[in-house]
Amino acid sequence: MRSNGMLRELMRNRTLLLMFLPVAVLLFLFNYLPLAGLVIAFKDFNFQKGIFGSDWMHPLFNNFDYLFSSDAAFRAIRNTILLNALFIVVGLVFEVGLALLLNEMKNRFFKRLSQSLTFLPFFISWIVVGVFAYNLLNFESGAVNRFVMWLGFEPIDFYSNAGLWPFILTMAIRWKVTGYGTIVYLAALTSVDNSYYEAASIDGATRWQQIRYISLPMLRPTIIILTLLAVGRIMNADFGMFYAMVGDASLLFPTTDVIDTFVYRSLRKSGDIGMASAAGFLQSIIAFVLVLASNYAARKVDKDSAIF
Repeated sequence: MRSNGMLRELMRNRTLLLMFLPVAVLLFLFNYLPLAGLVIAFKDFNFQKGIFGSDWMHPLFNNFDYLFSSDAAFRAIRNTILLNALFIVVGLVFEVGLALLLNEMKNRFFKRLSQSLTFLPFFISWIVVGVFAYNLLNFESGAVNRFVMWLGFEPIDFYSNAGLWPFILTMAIRWKVTGYGTIVYLAALTSVDNSYYEAASIDGATRWQQIRYISLPMLRPTIIILTLLAVGRIMNADFGMFYAMVGDASLLFPTTDVIDTFVYRSLRKSGDIGMASAAGFLQSIIAFVLVLASNYAARKVDKDSAIF
């Protein structure tokens, strides 16, 4: 009886299942099948022997020792977490703020134009952004230092001052992806029933009060879900951004060296595939734990807003 009910359910939803089939195949091929390669993290990888033919490490977790045996590795882990946390917090403020501003615009042409202009930088390569940044921040001929000297001050050596780069990277990523990140929040706001605002206006509520007591509460479930998803990627830095903006400028490593760039440099020097795989595996485990903890906290705040 149970199998007959399942069969009827499959037949009833066969169109939806057929539509999902290509997605399921892609998920299996690119997300689940490669999981077998995680064994590299526990092996002394040899190209001739292959993934499954390579010898196991002795001791088994020897590939992970490299990530905990130097101050540079701990520095990379620390920078990855702190910088991504900074990006999440600042990004939340910028994206929600821009969505609220766009939602308040009544002129449709100006609203669409503003949204298009803020969305455009998302399509610009980080390589191009890195070139822009260099031409702005270069010590000798950068536009920023030319302006600083025009004001009568000494030029700033940005590429030797590591303390400035968390701010520079945050502003760069906000300029590039804020317009893209705003889309979901703006979609959530446009789905809010306009009668709420009309009733609040009749009761004498100002626009700020309507934003505070209607718009923001309506956005809370979306904010929680997107923040949880961002926390899940907190151990994965954007390698393209960091390498394009910082490159091999070792003077900036104290605040900009992240796990991805650290592993890339180490892999480039040693060619140790097992160590690189161990780093990726560790990133995934920590991110998984953080998602579980964040989801548990979100469930305590709002049960309906949690992912699971």
